[in-house]
Amino acid sequence: MIDAKPITTAEARRFLEKASEDQLGEFQRRTRDYTVKFSKVTAAKAEKLVRDLCEKHQLDRKDAIQLANSMPSSIEEIRTALSVKGRVFTTDQLQNILKTLSGYKTT
Repeated sequence: MIDAKPITTAEARRFLEKASEDQLGEFQRRTRDYTVKFSKVTAAKAEKLVRDLCEKHQLDRKDAIQLANSMPSSIEEIRTALSVKGRVFTTDQLQNILKTLSGYKTT
């Protein structure tokens, strides 16, 4: 049985870049190109960020991955990303999440 685990765009990029060109099919090449264009942080930073968001802010792993992939820059963007779960976050909680995200952004 294969274990499935959600990963960030940056982590997917790392896996796809390890493969040689002849090992990748058309779908994998397109996915690799997408990950190159849209990865906001390195795979190592993305893994640590997801861990931090889950531990410090009690976020579900999938929600933390969504934030790591999009790296929102405002409370409103974070609220939009997290609102689908029905969980209500205070402004202070959202500001703390934004502070955590800001610590991982590359300039």
